[in-house]
Amino acid sequence: MESYEPVKLTSLSSKGGCGCKIGPGELSQVLRSLPAAVPDPNLLVGLDTSDDAGVYRLNDEMALVQTLDFFTPIVDDPYDFGQVAAANAISDIYAMGGKPLTVLNIVAFPITKLDKRILADILRGASDKVKEAGAALVGGHSIDDNEPKFGLAVTGLVHPGKVRTNSGAKPGDKLILTKPIGVGILSSSIKRDKLNAEEIAQVTKVMTTLNKTAAEVMEPFEVHSCTDVTGFGLLGHASEMAKGSNAGLRIRAGAVPVLPRVRELAEEGVIPGGTKNNFAHLQGAVTFPDTMDQVGQYILCDAVTSGGLLIAVSGAEAEDLHGRLRQAGVDAHIIGEVVEEHPGHITVTD
Repeated sequence: MESYEPVKLTSLSSKGGCGCKIGPGELSQVLRSLPAAVPDPNLLVGLDTSDDAGVYRLNDEMALVQTLDFFTPIVDDPYDFGQVAAANAISDIYAMGGKPLTVLNIVAFPITKLDKRILADILRGASDKVKEAGAALVGGHSIDDNEPKFGLAVTGLVHPGKVRTNSGAKPGDKLILTKPIGVGILSSSIKRDKLNAEEIAQVTKVMTTLNKTAAEVMEPFEVHSCTDVTGFGLLGHASEMAKGSNAGLRIRAGAVPVLPRVRELAEEGVIPGGTKNNFAHLQGAVTFPDTMDQVGQYILCDAVTSGGLLIAVSGAEAEDLHGRLRQAGVDAHIIGEVVEEHPGHITVTD
C-alpha cells in the first residue's frame, strides 16, 4: 500500500484506549437501574459480578463466551492501533478460560476527513492479531464519526466446567500478574510527545501481546479466579475479584511490575482522567501503607489498555505456574495473596 501523510491519531480524541471507559462508579449506578434479568439456567456468567465476558451454556460440553470492546486511539500508528484494540478485546475470552472463535469489527471513522488508507491499516493490524489468536473475522459494522474508534465483538468457546471467573478466589491463593502496569500514564505521554520512539515501541509491544500464552499455560493449574487488567486499573479489577470472591486481597506494591519512566512521568503530572476516576472510586475499598505517596497510589490505579491477566492460583501451585509462565516468555510476577481478613477489601503493603 502506498504511504500517506502521517496523522497523530491520539490528538483526535480527548481520551485514549481503555481510559475512555465510563468510570466504575458512574457505570455501577447505570447498571443498577436495569430490570432484573429473566432467570436462565444456561446463563453461567452474566452481569452480576462485573466479569470480563458473558458465558452461555449450549450443552454439557460447550459454552459460548461473548465480549465487546472498543475505544479511541491509544497510539498514533494506525496498524499498531488495530493490533492493540484487537488484543485488548480478545483478552476477555482468555480471562474466562476460553478460546476465541469469531470476531466482528466495530468501526467509527471520519471517512471524508482522514485518508481511507489509515482505516485500511487499522483493519490490517487487527486482522493480523486475530489470525495470531487463531480466530476468524466474520464481518463488522462501521459508521462515519468525527472521532475515530475501533474494536471487536468476540465470541469464544469454553467447557462449562472450566469457566474462569473473577469471583472464585480462595484464602491461601497467590496472585500472579502477567504484564506490567503503567500503560495509561505512558499512553497519555505519547499524546503529549513525551516518549521517544524506543519507549513508544516498548509500551506498544506490551499492549499488542496477546494473553494467549498465559491462558494456555495456566489451563491445567488449580486457578480459582482470573480477570484481565484493563480500564479500571490493577486495583479496580482486583477489587472486583475481592468483592466477587468475598475474600480479602493483600498486594505487595514492590512486587508489582511497572513499566520504565511511569513514576517519573506521573510525578510530572501525566495522570489520565480515567486513572484519577479509578482512584476516587476505590476510596474505602483499599488501604494503602502510610509510606506510599499519592503518585504511587495512582500508579496502582492506572487505567490499563490490553493489560495482563490477574490470576488467583492455589498457593501450592503458584511457584510452579509462575515458573512455567516465565519459561514460556510471559513477564509474570507473584504480587500478593488472598486472605480471609477484610473480605471484599484490598490491603496494599510495601
